[in-house]
Amino acid sequence: MKKITFLLILFFVSFWSFAQNTCSTAVPITAGLHIVTSIDGTDVPTPICALNGVVSSNGKGEWYSYTPVENHTVTVTTNIVENTPTVDTRVHIYTGVCGSLTCLAGDDDTGEGYSSIVTFNVTAGTTYIIAFDNKWTANGFTFQLIEAPFVEPVPQRISYTTQTISTANSTYNLCVVDMNGDRKDDIVGVSSNALKIHYQEPEGIFTNATFPITGTSNMPSWSVAAGDYNKDGFNDLILGGGNAVTFWKSNSTGTAYINESFPQYVFCQRTNFVDLNNDGNLDAFSCHDVDPNVYYMNDGTGVLTFFQSGITAGAMTIGIHPEGGNYGSIFVDYDNDGDQDLFIAKCRGGGSTAKFNELHRNNGDGTFTDVSVAANLYDPVQTWSSAWADYDNDGDLDILIGASSTTDGTHKFMQNNGDSTFTDITAGSGWDTNTSTNIEHVAYDFDNDGFVDVLGGGNKIMFNLGNKTFAAEAHPGVSVGGIGDLNDDGFIDFLNGNTIRYAVPNANNWVKVSLQGIESNSYGIGARVEIYGTWGKQIREIHSGDGFKYMSSLNAHFGIGTHTAITKIVVKWPSGIEDVIYNPAINSRVHIIEESTVLNTENFANAAFSMYPNPAKNILNIKSNNAVIMTNAQVYDLAGKLIQSTRIVNDNINVESLSSGSYMLVLKDSNGKKYSRKFLKE
Repeated sequence: MKKITFLLILFFVSFWSFAQNTCSTAVPITAGLHIVTSIDGTDVPTPICALNGVVSSNGKGEWYSYTPVENHTVTVTTNIVENTPTVDTRVHIYTGVCGSLTCLAGDDDTGEGYSSIVTFNVTAGTTYIIAFDNKWTANGFTFQLIEAPFVEPVPQRISYTTQTISTANSTYNLCVVDMNGDRKDDIVGVSSNALKIHYQEPEGIFTNATFPITGTSNMPSWSVAAGDYNKDGFNDLILGGGNAVTFWKSNSTGTAYINESFPQYVFCQRTNFVDLNNDGNLDAFSCHDVDPNVYYMNDGTGVLTFFQSGITAGAMTIGIHPEGGNYGSIFVDYDNDGDQDLFIAKCRGGGSTAKFNELHRNNGDGTFTDVSVAANLYDPVQTWSSAWADYDNDGDLDILIGASSTTDGTHKFMQNNGDSTFTDITAGSGWDTNTSTNIEHVAYDFDNDGFVDVLGGGNKIMFNLGNKTFAAEAHPGVSVGGIGDLNDDGFIDFLNGNTIRYAVPNANNWVKVSLQGIESNSYGIGARVEIYGTWGKQIREIHSGDGFKYMSSLNAHFGIGTHTAITKIVVKWPSGIEDVIYNPAINSRVHIIEESTVLNTENFANAAFSMYPNPAKNILNIKSNNAVIMTNAQVYDLAGKLIQSTRIVNDNINVESLSSGSYMLVLKDSNGKKYSRKFLKE
């Protein structure tokens, strides 16, 4: 009887889950299994260490304290057999004292079934606070604390500091993108009937403004994307909800936004802005989870029309499987032919259990062809996102297909062969031994060494070593969110909820490129930017929507390591126009306006049209230099804003109403082809 009583006492001590409802009454624990009966304690405070883009922790928490007697590398996890089926948890690791806690680490969805896995180093004698919140469940579960031998951290390639923006309190802080036309990345928050923008000012200071949105909007519970689809010089938003798609469109001055929600049922996943028919105007795309994909065609005035692949009359076929399972769409030019192709990361589809990813080649005529099998990308890997980049700097885009579940495949690192096919080079790359899964995988050069890295799960960055291999580096608290340069220092920062994780600059040099389309869309979405130097060549593409959920900067970021000069920057615009900037300054932002470098040559011998007088006062005369007839004229200011649109009558246009200054004239001929030229109004 005494033995039974003693065992019962040991059991309840090991699995004690009472009196941990506040930080001050946090239950001391050691290595082992611990049962949480329910989550009904006090709120987990700001900063929230395990962020998923939603600021609120839903008001409840369960609290534990851990004081190691030796230095250890510790893992706290709910991804264990005791939780069968798996449980959706969120965990936060703090240092400090109650009332003044500091985030050390945290995790939301790294484990199977959205369970949590977080690993961090601890120091003997220091107390660490562990808190679970009820963001996803208030029900009970078991967690395990595992002590492993202390692993001495290697010198980091990049480190981060943290700033909490208390006023960034929108429901969905998922977006980092320029919203006022200055090409500095801003923080964009979405709530019901309210758009809140924190505008970036010098030295990382933000000023914020809230814009009321009338009508009923679908919230971006799955994704958000940004792009200037009404071409007024200010970015608009597409909100991907669980029932339908909503657009928030700016007015001509960026001082108000209107809501347009489409009535068709769409269980949105990834959303994107992209110029599907290459007419210079952004269209929109949304992956559909349970049905064929949908897209919205732009008539050139910002009016969108709904199409569903394989269902709407005349619709393109870009993901028509009736099961859906379309999760992470990204538009890239994988075959280097100058137009945007589509890759879809599949959670399912192609059968009741199969999850075959899809690659759709843009045929350049407004149609797409499924080339998944021919390209060797028809993979049964359960994935929510892919990370495309030129990882080996050979001039074409490779792909990291990020596994979201180890049950249905592992990460695949696929090299572009330069002939529209890919080869699996996962073995020995570092991705074969990376057991951290995630729904988000994104590609950026985080340490500015000239090679593109990947951020996925496990609070670590997979750093590109430049030889087609990657090395993991732990960064507690760092996770995928809105990404951009939020203090204008040339290094990539992260927005997680209302917390900014700023990169601490290392000694590497860099350049970032911002674009301003004239004939193409305003921010150059779909453009390819190339830089050249003694190292060779690097490329970036401008995407609206990468990873799975978030929207990141529309600027192109390049690191050049210890190199001190760039020979030239080349921009290949969606229109087909190329701009070249020779010997740009490093460690700065270079702003490029479409066709500006071509016009600056003053060499118009082969131009399609001439115009006079230039400067013009009242009438600008147009003379075609070939057999085509110019039918329409549009005038843009140099900020990319449409000022005037008219038909050409008697080979001239009236510019009398224009203010004095420089403008871009875009002409369309009877065959629909466009031509542009800069002119001066007196």
